[in-house]
Amino acid sequence: MQLQGKKIATLVAADVEDLEYYVPMMRLQEEGAQVLTAALDLKPLQGKGGLKIQPDTEIKTLNADELDGLILPGGWAPDKLRRYAAVTDLVSAMDKQGKIIGIICHGGLIAISAKIIRGSATGSLGIKDDILNAGGTWADEPAFRDGNLVWGRVVADIPDFCRELVKALAGE
Repeated sequence: MQLQGKKIATLVAADVEDLEYYVPMMRLQEEGAQVLTAALDLKPLQGKGGLKIQPDTEIKTLNADELDGLILPGGWAPDKLRRYAAVTDLVSAMDKQGKIIGIICHGGLIAISAKIIRGSATGSLGIKDDILNAGGTWADEPAFRDGNLVWGRVVADIPDFCRELVKALAGE
């Protein structure tokens, strides 16, 4: 178990892409990580595909000093979450500390609002212009790592994203 003792938070809101939330969470748990589900409040919510999600903690209570990584899944949730300073401040603080941030699909919208876009980035084709306008370089690849940022394109690329994310969190 490569990630034993690691603490990672996944940021969610209603209409998060179910698979981009559940699959990376389960993969990291399989490697021994503690994965928190963090939302704006503790009310149960529903993913874009209809799956139920129960948050463990509120985003505003998270501290970058106490986390080893973050996951920003896609769906419609990132466009909602990016509007809150608690979200963008946490993402920015994690980035400043060089901690691993996994970003897939529309999760890049949060990265854009947190002003951490630099170098190569990917995601849903729907955010390509947003990435370019934020100063990133578009890379049409399934998944890759650029510094402390691990990028994934879309649901179909989740296996590649998870491989890159585990390697990054394990310090490879």
